[in-house]
Amino acid sequence: MVLTTVLFALLLQQAPAPAAAARLSRAETVRCAGLTQAAAELAGGESDEGRALSDAALFWSLAAAQSGAIQGLSELDADRELTQARVAAVRSLSSGDAGAQRELEACVARAPDLG
Repeated sequence: MVLTTVLFALLLQQAPAPAAAARLSRAETVRCAGLTQAAAELAGGESDEGRALSDAALFWSLAAAQSGAIQGLSELDADRELTQARVAAVRSLSSGDAGAQRELEACVARAPDLG
């Protein structure tokens, strides 16, 4: 967790606001982070799909962290908000919610290919 926090902090200092996330509200950015994190967890990291979802989750998580920092949220509050979004997304995706699946697909499409 500490390593992740340090990595986020370093990336936030060096990276401009992601263009795909700049057009979304904070709530939409957090929703994309939660959906992609949940989908990556559910898919596992071994498949091509799982790796693509993990990449998208990384992008959206960084975008959500940067958005929170810009808006003056504490790290704890931003992390809590993201955790709540992920838990809600796991429930939605696990239950077969078609709307959540469409949102997930849109979030993945907006994330850059991290190779």
